[in-house]
This record gives sequence, structure tokens and C-alpha cells, in this order.
Amino acid sequence: MIELNADIGEGCDDDVLMPYLSRVSIACGGHTGDAVSMTAALRRAVEHGAAVGAHPSYPDRIGFGRRALAASAEDIAVWVTQQTEALAEQAARLGLRLAHVKPHGALYNVAAQDRNVAQAIVQAVAAFDPGLALVGLAGSQLVAAGLAAGLIVLNEAFADRRYQSNGQLVSRETEGALVTDPDDAARQARALAQGGDVTALDGTSLRIRAETLCLHSDTPHALNIARAVHAALNRG
Repeated sequence: MIELNADIGEGCDDDVLMPYLSRVSIACGGHTGDAVSMTAALRRAVEHGAAVGAHPSYPDRIGFGRRALAASAEDIAVWVTQQTEALAEQAARLGLRLAHVKPHGALYNVAAQDRNVAQAIVQAVAAFDPGLALVGLAGSQLVAAGLAAGLIVLNEAFADRRYQSNGQLVSRETEGALVTDPDDAARQARALAQGGDVTALDGTSLRIRAETLCLHSDTPHALNIARAVHAALNRG
């Protein structure tokens, strides 16, 4: 069965989703997060048996990492490394090892389309620990760069977000970008898990290959969405 993941340690009610998750990506200082929140998120993951990973971003707390910043490849590699190190240090104190890295927000979206940004992230991950998996938007430049570098790569899709016809995510600022109806999210999750067609915001059909599905604790009706998606994926 395809796994479910979520981004945690971002100030939302993560507990509602934890029972349904196999993997979590923890904010580690770029858009939010500090030693206290990272440790709390790590402990929460341990309680629920979820794999833990770093969720680095542009260093932009005011914009919550959702604004693309002008930056060199060297800058991006340093940011990813520093934030991943920060989480790894807290994990080591609890006897834990990181399993993956997944960029956050604007960095995730830019890396999906910009080869240079994608390669900067990949180089940082590979230099820090080549055994870490890289989580990126399914079929994106980030996934391609990770595969080319020999990293373990997880193609990610979204149960509670709408897609553009080109396979990119619809901007959160666009009306209809979020899937807030639990039944709709469950149908989309099931289609993604089975390799079926997903309907883009403009009505076109997409086929997306994914190994992991993301849920968000800040999506309206998050708990009901998680329950519906989990039930749909376990229906067989």
C-alpha cells in the first residue's frame, strides 16, 4: 500500500494526523522550528512509529517559506545542509537517524521546475548523507536530479491539493487549490495509489506515479480527510 506522510513541527495540530502516517518531515529552522519544536516532533514520530526527515526551506520565517528568494546554488546547498544538520543533531540526542529530506514550500516548488535549484539540493543531501531518501514532487526536476545522483528517491503526490495540467501543484493563492472535501481527497488518493487518472483544476486528466502521499494538518477538515484517505487506501 502507498504510504502517507505529512509535514509537522509547523505550529499546527499534528496529533490528529499522526495515527495515519508512515513518514513525517519536520520543520528545522528555515520557515519555522527550533530545538524545542524539533524535539517534540521527533518524540511524536517515535510514539507513532513514523520515519523522520528534514523539511528545509528558504530562510524566510515572515513568509513561512512560501516565497521564492533570489539565491545562488551555493546558498541553497548551505541552507539545506544547515537545517538538515540542526534536525539530525536533535534526532541523535534521542538515538534517532534521519530517513529522508523533503524541501518545503517555495523551495519544493522551485526545485520541481528549476534544474539548478534541484541539483543544489541534491548535492547538499548527497554530501550530508547519501543514504537519505529525497522526497520530491512526482516526475519533477528534483526527482530527476536525485535519481541521476544515485539517491533513493520518493515521488510524492498530494491527496489534499489540486494539480495544474502540467503536473505542478496549483498555487495556494488560487481558488480551488486545496481539496477540502474528505470524499474528494479520498477519491484522489485512491486514484494516485492505483495509478489512475487525477483531474487537474482545469478539468484535464493526469496520471501521476507516486510512492508517498502527503496530507496537511492545516487543510480544513484535516482529520476527516486523513480518516477518509486512510480508509480508501485500505479498501483493497
